[in-house]
Amino acid sequence: MAKGRIQPAFLGIEIGGTKLQVCVGGAASQTLEVQRFDVTRSHGAAGIRKQITSALGKIPSTTNLAGVGVGFGGPVDWRTGKIYRSHQIEGWSGFDLRGWLAGLTGAPVFVDNDANVAALAETLHGAGRKANPVFYVTLGSGVGGGLVVDGKIYHGAPPGEAEIGHARLDRDGTTVESRCSGWAVDAKIRALKSDDPSSVLCQMTGARVGGEARHLAAALEQKDRAARWILKETAEDLAFGLSHVTQLFHPEVIVLGGGLSGVGEPLRAAVAGALGGFIMEVFAPGPRICLAQLAEGAVPVGALELARRGIKSQGRIKN
Repeated sequence: MAKGRIQPAFLGIEIGGTKLQVCVGGAASQTLEVQRFDVTRSHGAAGIRKQITSALGKIPSTTNLAGVGVGFGGPVDWRTGKIYRSHQIEGWSGFDLRGWLAGLTGAPVFVDNDANVAALAETLHGAGRKANPVFYVTLGSGVGGGLVVDGKIYHGAPPGEAEIGHARLDRDGTTVESRCSGWAVDAKIRALKSDDPSSVLCQMTGARVGGEARHLAAALEQKDRAARWILKETAEDLAFGLSHVTQLFHPEVIVLGGGLSGVGEPLRAAVAGALGGFIMEVFAPGPRICLAQLAEGAVPVGALELARRGIKSQGRIKN
């Protein structure tokens, strides 16, 4: 990146299983510019790194990049910036993401799990404001979680992420992710095409394979019986998983994010209604269940905050 930069700024990057976002923000809590890319799984990690390199090349040479924050879709070593693995994209295991990005940008780099930084963003700027603790669950291509306590991301023993998606719902290996991710809901809808092909939901999805869950909200508006059944089943499975979070960490707020949270109030209400049946009576009514307010911006905004906090902790900025 060229010299002569005059505007202090931070870079926030989201690296997910289906999308990549690169965001430039100022020293205060504002976003200045966002570049979004679709991820092609078959291109692997090398394809994503190529997209990041391209995005960096579009940032004006006058930008004074003070720091870089990354929310990565999988377990990471947040202390070293190395990737443990991605559950969806090949080629990331053991990769030194911090070192690679520092070499490209010439700026300090801070790396954390994507759900962790989304939890930070929703706590500071979204549905979790003024609440403590805040638990965030992302319902996307996978299911992830992040916990913020006293305004800070909670890290357990390495790799120490709040992997709610891999929590088991039974002894047979059924996980929250295998039942509640966007891909899991897609599969449920495809299965319905043989059992209930006349349903509004099946008619909406047609013959196309993939992304069927995006039609769930519209089918619910039409009171489709199949859509209601899928919502109830998915919400109950998610609530069961979140009951363990509730009884272990007692969050004041649980924030539902990710693509599936676009179903909106029907999903929030169904999860809130089911959760009470899975927690101890003494903990009633349990945490507030809220929809994410930052939507697709949660991870990049959280990544910006990660960078700002990291630089501040090094004494390079005061605010």
